[in-house]
Amino acid sequence: MTIMKTPIQRTMMTLFFCFAFVSGFAQVKVYKNNSSYSGDVICNLKGDKVYRGNSSYSGDVLCHVDDNKVYRGNSSYSGDILYTIRNGKVYSGSSSYSGDVVFTIREGKIYKENSSYSGDIIANKKGNKVYKNNSNYSGDVDFNLSGDVTIEQFVAIWYAVKYCW
Repeated sequence: MTIMKTPIQRTMMTLFFCFAFVSGFAQVKVYKNNSSYSGDVICNLKGDKVYRGNSSYSGDVLCHVDDNKVYRGNSSYSGDILYTIRNGKVYSGSSSYSGDVVFTIREGKIYKENSSYSGDIIANKKGNKVYKNNSNYSGDVDFNLSGDVTIEQFVAIWYAVKYCW
């Protein structure tokens, strides 16, 4: 029984497995301000786990993403749900009640609670840089990312930067 008959099939399978292996270990580093210096790493995202600094030690997991929820540390206990993300709204804990919206993410802007008013912008993301308020001035970069992340991963990183650093 032959699984792969042609060199093209073998090459495609090899590429697929290499990509799957590398993407499983993709890492996004989060740097303070506008830095890219290794000593300025606040946290790093590996898979769906956010680790303290440059660590990848399981004891240094600050939070992790599972589906549309961000959990404290390595926990999967419902009482350790920090945020639930639905349609750009970030709710406290496992809530989906409009009164429990912590912030709203829309078009790269992070608004207080349920607002969409420009005066309520607490941060904005342009590319991989996150600026304070509605600024785009390089001196107002709060933190920057070394790669792209999902909205759920961004919320986990936000938690780590704002509450764990």
